[in-house]
Amino acid sequence: MSRAEIEKLDRLSSLLDSRFRIPGTPIRFGLDSILGLIPGVGDLASLGPSAYLVYKGYRLGARKRTIIRMSANTGLDFVVGAVPVLGDVFDLVFKANNRNFALLRKELEVGATPDRDIA
Repeated sequence: MSRAEIEKLDRLSSLLDSRFRIPGTPIRFGLDSILGLIPGVGDLASLGPSAYLVYKGYRLGARKRTIIRMSANTGLDFVVGAVPVLGDVFDLVFKANNRNFALLRKELEVGATPDRDIA
């Protein structure tokens, strides 16, 4: 695991969920919210980078339970995000990619422990 790889994933999650701010408010959003505004294909387009974050977590050695939680966050974001209007609001609030990166960062900081899952 290289520091550069972790920073790259941090930038990706921020770009997808919190890169931009609505002026005069604390509300942050990213490409996931913007793409979600495109009916039909927007949420599908944002699924790729979100799935990549989960894949990289797997490749970096995250435990099975962490990968399952990350996948559930991504799946929930995709399913609810596909609902018109409600999905757009959900994207602004839930921020699945930031959640997933936080899970991954915590997992990688913990590192190998004697009771760590190997699967």
